[in-house]
Amino acid sequence: MIRFFHVAKRYPTGQVGLDDVTFSIDKGELCFLTGASGAGKTTLLRLIFREETPNEGQILVNGRNVAAIPRGKVPYLRRTIGVVFQDFRLIERKTVFENVSFLPRILGADAMRQRRLAYEALRRVGLAHRMTAFPDQLSGGEQQRVAIARAIVNEPEILIADEPTGNLDDQLSREVVRVFLDIHRRGTTVVFATHDRELIGRVGHRVLTLSHGQLVDDRRLPSGSIEDLPRVEQPAEIE
Repeated sequence: MIRFFHVAKRYPTGQVGLDDVTFSIDKGELCFLTGASGAGKTTLLRLIFREETPNEGQILVNGRNVAAIPRGKVPYLRRTIGVVFQDFRLIERKTVFENVSFLPRILGADAMRQRRLAYEALRRVGLAHRMTAFPDQLSGGEQQRVAIARAIVNEPEILIADEPTGNLDDQLSREVVRVFLDIHRRGTTVVFATHDRELIGRVGHRVLTLSHGQLVDDRRLPSGSIEDLPRVEQPAEIE
């Protein structure tokens, strides 16, 4: 699903983003990406969805060499990848529904399909009852769940999260992580960047550790119990 072969990324300032990084993530796998601030986590994620390109090495996503994709074809790659950022990036003047239905709308879905896709994505994160609210009417945890719904509305094969719990307290962080685990159980490949080692230890799965741009550890932890993580409440279905 995702393959890095001796990938290096250097910036004009001389900063090293990644240095000779090689790993593979299989289809349907949940992989945590960890390391101190500046370790290269964001650089690695941006390379996956072609926000940046490597100086050396090769990156394959679904068997395609990402760096070799013509610029005009990059949007097609990104339709298969959902991205969740730390700072939510919701459009404040638009409702929850409008934020989540943005991608289906620009892809040409009719009004009925936009509503159906947005409702289903919001239902999966427990917020279908908040479709008409605006971002400033939501808590931080709710805003992050809307951002997740926006990322999965097109049912991407890969879901990438860059420190999605970084601005949340412990309880909200666990709530958001539970949403990602639920999405992963449906077969989505998830790459989740975080510096929260305690959370990783509780959840388990695959862990890649970066330090100064280098991959210094790649291990599989036993899958932990998530029963103590808050469950997402699912509202009743609507017509």
